[in-house]
Amino acid sequence: MPMTPLNMTHPFLDADGDKLREECGIFGAINAADASAATALGLHALQHRGQEAAGIVSYDGKEFFVRRGLGHVAENFSSPEAIAELLGHMAAGHVRYSTTGGSGLRNVQPLYADLASGGFAVAHNGNISNAMTLRSDLVNKGSIFQSTSDTEVIIHLVATSRYPTIADRLVDALRLVEGAYALIVMTPEGMIGCRDPLGIRPLVMGRMGDAILFASETVAFDVVGAEVIREVEPGELVMVDFSGEIRSVRPFGSPAPRPCIFEHVYFSRPDSVFAGRSVYEARKAIGTQLAIEAPCEADLVVPVPDSGVPAAIGFAQQSGVPFELGIIRSHYVGRTFIAPSDGARHSGVKRKHNANRALVAGKRIVLIDDSIVRGTTSMKIVEMMREAGASEVHFRVASPPTAHSCFYGVDTPERSKLLAARMDLEPMRQFIKADSLAFVSIDGLYRAVGSQKRNAACPQFCDACFTGDYPTRLTDLALSDQKPAELPFADPKAA
Repeated sequence: MPMTPLNMTHPFLDADGDKLREECGIFGAINAADASAATALGLHALQHRGQEAAGIVSYDGKEFFVRRGLGHVAENFSSPEAIAELLGHMAAGHVRYSTTGGSGLRNVQPLYADLASGGFAVAHNGNISNAMTLRSDLVNKGSIFQSTSDTEVIIHLVATSRYPTIADRLVDALRLVEGAYALIVMTPEGMIGCRDPLGIRPLVMGRMGDAILFASETVAFDVVGAEVIREVEPGELVMVDFSGEIRSVRPFGSPAPRPCIFEHVYFSRPDSVFAGRSVYEARKAIGTQLAIEAPCEADLVVPVPDSGVPAAIGFAQQSGVPFELGIIRSHYVGRTFIAPSDGARHSGVKRKHNANRALVAGKRIVLIDDSIVRGTTSMKIVEMMREAGASEVHFRVASPPTAHSCFYGVDTPERSKLLAARMDLEPMRQFIKADSLAFVSIDGLYRAVGSQKRNAACPQFCDACFTGDYPTRLTDLALSDQKPAELPFADPKAA
């Protein structure tokens, strides 16, 4: 993940700039006959987790091979020639979004370095919340960094550890790290998959014949034809060597897990399983809970596509109001690389979504979306429904108000840009110009994902974006008084 100022928004969001974005997806394969091809296919299934850049590192038993590029997986790894460059029976890959100042090729993962013990490659999903502090200390001791990525801090910590084995060095490095991480590490001895002690970021393990696979989501295993073995447990390191031996260690104790609840709300693909529950079923259940908590007299339930669809189905089934596609989404809108001004965001909404006028005219509409971030998109969609002739436009949100920034690997605007941080419910309703507005409650969200309610003393998930209850220290933020400085060099625009 790019080590850029906390609480900043990157300039290459979707056109409206008004969605929370997971910033990484990772995939790895060891003891696979076509490790690089499987990794490319797995990354394609995880493309929704990052669309700015993609990379794969492979190992043939003697040498590491690296190929990285800006853009989608298909742009970089669709040709036989590209895969042929990545030799060996072990490979790991990464897709990412960038943050401010972090979009250059040198930050594209997996990162690779030659250490005293041999080659070392790492793919990282998450964010290290004390990366700037660690980096400063390492630089003062003589480390030379080649990227602005917080992931490179892990490499330097491993390189400077005095422990004898690479696994021990990795554990030693991670003991110094705060925040969230799911890692796939490649060394000449094999592959390691691990999660942070709270399991904030996801990682699952699978099998394909003799090959062991790791991925951010189970859907990647479906696509490559592998079976799911299990989740990598919070705080667990799973080590796989070239003989097929699998070893597991848990060096960080057993704190109560806090996986990111927004995986259920938005990040994961609906056909994935997260924290033991179907993401699709969880989203339907959120919609059901929303209909129970905030019913609405309406003629049609209309999802804001595509992320609002499962929750809208649940809302419609519970309420008895018909589900209809009152908004049609274009799937061929290219990503815009222009400054995210309000004008750009507003025009982007109209290019991506269009009202189904013949259906909504004269109808009372209840719109279902997964979240409200800045509120600009919601306002424009409400306006679009009214322009199409809807007599009433109500808005229901399948998550609690997003009032706090995320520091664990999710791109979030600074808190002052979050609508729910600036306004109470009624001013928010007025801002988006809806006839009514309601969010699912935090306890309702927890019920939908399989818990009775939120345990305030020991929450079952990381829900800091809703509650402000951050499960780890935020050292860099505290030291910078929420105004961390940019790194002293800018990203190159080309490799």
